[in-house]
Amino acid sequence: RLIVRSQGCSLAYTEMVSANGLIRKTAKTYEYLKTCADDRPLGAQIFGADPSIMAKAARIVEDTGVDLIDINMGCPVRKVIKAGAGAILMRDPALVARITEAVKKAVKIPVTVKIRSGWNRSSINAVEIAKIAEDCGADAITVHARTADQGYSGHADWKIIAEVKKSVKIRVIGNGDIRQPQDAVRMVGETSCDAVMVGRGALGNPWIFKGISQVLNGREINYLPSLRQRREMIENHWK
Repeated sequence: RLIVRSQGCSLAYTEMVSANGLIRKTAKTYEYLKTCADDRPLGAQIFGADPSIMAKAARIVEDTGVDLIDINMGCPVRKVIKAGAGAILMRDPALVARITEAVKKAVKIPVTVKIRSGWNRSSINAVEIAKIAEDCGADAITVHARTADQGYSGHADWKIIAEVKKSVKIRVIGNGDIRQPQDAVRMVGETSCDAVMVGRGALGNPWIFKGISQVLNGREINYLPSLRQRREMIENHWK
């Protein structure tokens, strides 16, 4: 997180943190919340299926001093799905409402929700879920424009992000297939989203944020590092 921030990333999140793990005071779970003064602004992403446990976990996370809480409703990993959390929540709009409302009431800091396009291609319901999240007090919504059954394969359908943006008044963060700086500009242009989230596109390439900043501000794109800069970054990461 510190490395991508050094290249212009505006907001970063923790890894997914288990609400159950926080309640049970599991040491490994608390490891995910480790941070430092320079790691700001920081969002903590929690996952779970029980509204009351999610609310308690949100309070625990708020006490660590993070800037916002993100509810994960998009993870397609089998272990998470089996626990009734992550992307499978998109199949239960009523539970989405209860979780979002419970977390929002539990904390004073902003609450955001991360979703997918839908569970599968025959149940694209991002707009419905986004409206529910908004009605229950969510301050922003992130849309990963793939279905849960796609996992991380295939292409993200940015039209879904555009539809969500048209349907809600809260801020919408677009996610999916940002592999180079120009992709971020295209996403903003095609969807009118308020911000762009970069996931796998930042792996091994923290400089992508510098490029995105250059292109969004109309400057000449000059972000690719020299071999020396790459080596310096690797050494910095190692230290």
